[in-house]
Amino acid sequence: MSMLNDKTILVTGGTGSFGKKFIKTVFEKYPDIKKVIVFSRDEYKQFVMNNMPEFQPHKDKLRFFIGNVRDKERLLRAFEGVDVVVHAAALKQVPACEYNPFEAVKTNVMGAQNIIDACIDKNVKRVVALSTDKACAPINLYGATKLCSDKLFIAGNAYCGDKETRFSVVRYGNVAGSRGSVIPFFKKLVDEGVKELPITDLTMTRFWLKLDQAVDMVLEAIENMQGGELYVKKIPSMHMSDLARAIAPDLKIKEIGIRPGEKIHEQMIAKEDARNTIEFDEYYIILPEINIEHISHKYPKSKPVTLGFEYHSGNNDRWLSVEDMKKLIEEI
Repeated sequence: MSMLNDKTILVTGGTGSFGKKFIKTVFEKYPDIKKVIVFSRDEYKQFVMNNMPEFQPHKDKLRFFIGNVRDKERLLRAFEGVDVVVHAAALKQVPACEYNPFEAVKTNVMGAQNIIDACIDKNVKRVVALSTDKACAPINLYGATKLCSDKLFIAGNAYCGDKETRFSVVRYGNVAGSRGSVIPFFKKLVDEGVKELPITDLTMTRFWLKLDQAVDMVLEAIENMQGGELYVKKIPSMHMSDLARAIAPDLKIKEIGIRPGEKIHEQMIAKEDARNTIEFDEYYIILPEINIEHISHKYPKSKPVTLGFEYHSGNNDRWLSVEDMKKLIEEI
């Protein structure tokens, strides 16, 4: 029996790209879901989502709750009777977080702690928080706040007392074709008639993640988590120069220099995490470093990674060719 049958699930930041895709998938895969609650700040986005055609057959099970993760009292009210929380709300734009650092701290760090406390107080059974590649060995403030958030959620398992609440984290990078990502940016430049495409560094690589893969990894975590795991999906890599060739094979490529807070490779697991990382066929799990006495982490189908292992888009064993990307871009 599924963990979500006859359960109430709440998604913070539920009007975002991930939230909408996740909720649509939940209704498709779990027809016996009791209720889905969208918790977010923007009433207009909630209005738009509530009127989207794909959600009309499920309006009797879909609820909308205006609130901010900075407001613990509002979270306590929203989490009443909730079985599962997926925490997707965050300030995510790197330049905005650099320019407004404490605003990022208030949402991404203090908001995370509010989620944790409210989930424990309301005896929410399972909580999955979304992370980012930028939280792995962070070099910008956004990444630093998300690393702190990850650590808070993992540690939440150690002080929930006799409550049944369990916390895990799912880490993934930029979603291919999402708003503000490089594919629509390149396409816009091509439509504008540019003579060359700008690339910050010719050696740069990135992972290729589809939104449904991120959703599936979160559902996997909800179903199988014991508490304290940080999940990382195995996904293919691409060379940014190859992506430019896939989108506009006749245009020249111009190297413009790496931007502040940007990495050459998208990093998911650092060398320092190798001693705590185990591998499955389709994903890795970073186990908690702290002692969580009441949770026994046993995974018979896993194997430990080698010491010094790291996982980033430049050392991957799964790669997309230019032709592969052309086909995937058509799907997007």
